Amino acid sequence: MVAESLNDGVRIAELLASELTGRQVGSFADVTVENADLDVEPTADGARAYDVHHAGERVAEVFVHPERAHVEFDTGLDAAREAAAERGLRTRPKAVEPPRLLVFVADAAEVKRAVDAFDAALS
Repeated sequence: MVAESLNDGVRIAELLASELTGRQVGSFADVTVENADLDVEPTADGARAYDVHHAGERVAEVFVHPERAHVEFDTGLDAAREAAAERGLRTRPKAVEPPRLLVFVADAAEVKRAVDAFDAALS
């Protein structure tokens, strides 16, 4: 049971949402989870689970895969990439206009590191 929860994309996304909304200090005081799909089913390409807003503006979307989650940052891309890389998270630019940054969260132990990437992006 424990091993399953550590690398289940939906559970990872739930933990990330809890961390983002539970802090309520500094830049996180204005963070909300919006448009959550409560029935999201993970897909190989990633199914959209929810949006992350800061001060009323969307700053990222969170997607779930069967064994991981990923965050698509809309803002603070350079800061988020640097913070994620420093913490050992895999990142990849998304070649769209405007550009976006993907940060992969492979297990529950990486959730707090992903929150650090949010902190950098929002600062």
